[in-house]
Amino acid sequence: MGFFWSLRMIILYHLFAATLISSVTYLSSNKLTSTPTGFLNFAKKLEVFDWMVEIRRKLHENPELLYEEFQTSELIRRELDTLGVSYKSPVAVTGVVGYIGTGRPPFVAIRADMDALPIQELVEWEHKSKVPGKMHACGHDAHVTMLLGAAKILKEHEKDIQGTVVLVFQPAEEGGAGAQKIIDAGVLENVSAIFGLHVLPNMPIGIVGSRSGPIMAGCGRFEAVISGKGGHAALPQHSIDPILAASNVIVSLQHLVSREADPLDSQVVTIAYFQGGVGAFNVIPDSVNIGGTFRAFSKQSFVQIKQRIEQVITGQAAVQRCNATINFFEEKHPFYPATINDGKLHEHFRQVAGDMLGEKNVNDIKPMTTAEDFSFYQEVVPGYFFLLGMEDASLGPLEPLHSANFRVNEEVLPYGAALHASLATSYVLKFQQDVEVAEGTDRDEL
Repeated sequence: MGFFWSLRMIILYHLFAATLISSVTYLSSNKLTSTPTGFLNFAKKLEVFDWMVEIRRKLHENPELLYEEFQTSELIRRELDTLGVSYKSPVAVTGVVGYIGTGRPPFVAIRADMDALPIQELVEWEHKSKVPGKMHACGHDAHVTMLLGAAKILKEHEKDIQGTVVLVFQPAEEGGAGAQKIIDAGVLENVSAIFGLHVLPNMPIGIVGSRSGPIMAGCGRFEAVISGKGGHAALPQHSIDPILAASNVIVSLQHLVSREADPLDSQVVTIAYFQGGVGAFNVIPDSVNIGGTFRAFSKQSFVQIKQRIEQVITGQAAVQRCNATINFFEEKHPFYPATINDGKLHEHFRQVAGDMLGEKNVNDIKPMTTAEDFSFYQEVVPGYFFLLGMEDASLGPLEPLHSANFRVNEEVLPYGAALHASLATSYVLKFQQDVEVAEGTDRDEL
């Protein structure tokens, strides 16, 4: 018994000593702030928070549409210069790509979209959009600010980053497929993983949501011109009515989902506009324009529904003696693939976000039929996209994305900055550990 008691005491002593030495080393090397919670505390410091708020408000006052983000790019470059972060610009027309770390592998990317929307802001406040008909109504001003906040955190801890974090400030998410141009510019050639986020107005602040696998649908847009023969409303027999033909087209298109698609394979076809006539009550027009979007989660379903949209429009128009031309805008507005999160990165995200926010504040969510061009990155490298809540009951209800009354709860900025930084740094560390384990295994085998 004495031998086992002594052995137990020796083991406990060494465990205690190792823990104590580790703790002292951890504290003395000032790495306490490089934990997820430490990053969040840093981002919440008054001077850091005020700095981010000022940036976000400047961006909000000066919104720019896709591929026109020149002032936005200039602001980003100016802030990166101040932080001492190296970067490349222009990339993908107006994009900026920054680099923090050793300049060597592993490379991990974190991304923010930059562009605004063609919406007239209706929110009356001191920092309302100064550009008529343009507004940051999707939170991209907050996204850019968060990535700059992450840059500030990462620069403070650059000596601890044994790899390289790539900061991707991307233009033209709103229909311009800016992500594809970033890829075409070679930005992701050496990148092992990429992370992105989006603010969400109906999720409480301090809570994040995501899932492994499909999280957002693929999306395409289309327009059809249905042409007939105009005439007097009192003499329809002398006309070929395109309004009747278009009406039949719209009804038939809804059958693609209700009667042709697998109920367990979510798809959406929406006609969002119907334009025809000259404004007179007694004139049948020569033509009618209709347009909308189609969405699906699998490539097979996406291709199938696109093909059937074309067949239904031309076929139904022909039944009513009309002609139809269809435009899918593939060159100007490329189809967005489905956003599909990598399973291993999902576990990484849950670990990092759980450490920062608490496990109960990391939610698995259902797939959504909205679309996001972050999906282009995921077709090239493992990628992970998540949603960041910003709802606060004390502020009243926040309007949905793309609303003219959309508001950002600026208390969300530190959360996004800290999550960006934590996901990147912890990924680099984990990548190194995995490599060391693999190398150790190889040596053992030899």
